[in-house]
Amino acid sequence: MTTARKGKAYMALYEHVFLARQDMSAQQVDALVEQYKGVLEANGGKVGRVENWGLKSLTYRIKKNRKAHYALMDIDAPAAAVHEMERQMRINEDVLRYMTIAVEKHEEGASAMMQKRDRDDRPRRDGDDRGPRREFGDRPPRREFGDRPPREGGFERAPRPDRGPREDRA
Repeated sequence: MTTARKGKAYMALYEHVFLARQDMSAQQVDALVEQYKGVLEANGGKVGRVENWGLKSLTYRIKKNRKAHYALMDIDAPAAAVHEMERQMRINEDVLRYMTIAVEKHEEGASAMMQKRDRDDRPRRDGDDRGPRREFGDRPPRREFGDRPPREGGFERAPRPDRGPREDRA
């Protein structure tokens, strides 16, 4: 997306999310963010908002990892800078996945993931961590196994007269 507009290099806006290995510490993930921030700035770009979403479970395993550290960066950079950052991410074994999306403008305030985290961290109004216990009304108490009443119609399980004893149980 690097084009010349009236003699000036055009820098596109991007949102970039990457996943880092689960065995890294939060400080190591921050160091990765700073490393890639340096790559972008060296190639004429700027990094705006940086959000660390923390360690989250993955839907499926990626390179034998069940969890990953998520990080988001708002980028204002030429395409060449973004390509160089992505090239270095492909080489780095600590980066499991990344995705860069061109956007019209950056969002103001916290991202949807951070808003979700804030909502989840709020205490419940009733003070209980779980929801209210459900009453089962007229449902009878649970019976023990084998404590079943006879079947309707007087049908009881009994050996069938048309079959002899089973050979595997004899």
